[in-house]
Amino acid sequence: MKRLSVIPLVLASLFVSMLHADDVTAVKKLDFGDYSSATLTTKGWNAYNAKNYDDAAAYAKECIDRYRTEAIAMQKELKEPMPASDKDAVLSKWALNDVGTCYFILGQSLEKLDKTDEAIKAYKQLLENVSFAQCWDPQGWFWKPADAAKKQVKMLEFAKLESEDDQ
Repeated sequence: MKRLSVIPLVLASLFVSMLHADDVTAVKKLDFGDYSSATLTTKGWNAYNAKNYDDAAAYAKECIDRYRTEAIAMQKELKEPMPASDKDAVLSKWALNDVGTCYFILGQSLEKLDKTDEAIKAYKQLLENVSFAQCWDPQGWFWKPADAAKKQVKMLEFAKLESEDDQ
């Protein structure tokens, strides 16, 4: 009789330790570095390029959460995007550029995670709030995340319409 009462205790203990092990592996701590917008944007791109889409989205969200207000204020100061030929002027709008780029990284990552509606929402936030953002391409020029976001929204919304027609 004593042996039978020990078995449930052993099983319960095993179950609890398995749950704890799952919790430890499920919670992944990301290194946000110095939390600067440049660091978060770079880490977002690096994670995206490494196909770590959850991490890319987390870095992008962190940048957006921290710097969105400042980015929108920079956008409101402008009537049009800074001329791409004036690199220093463009770079002076660091929050605008990094938040806009992070909305794009977020949208791209959410697409890869098959979260189409959320991706569209991220792209639309970029278009509505920080459309003058510019991103430096390592090959030597600025590009506009809003231009790319417009194309993605059109493509994703069209694909949604097509899939609704097929049903």
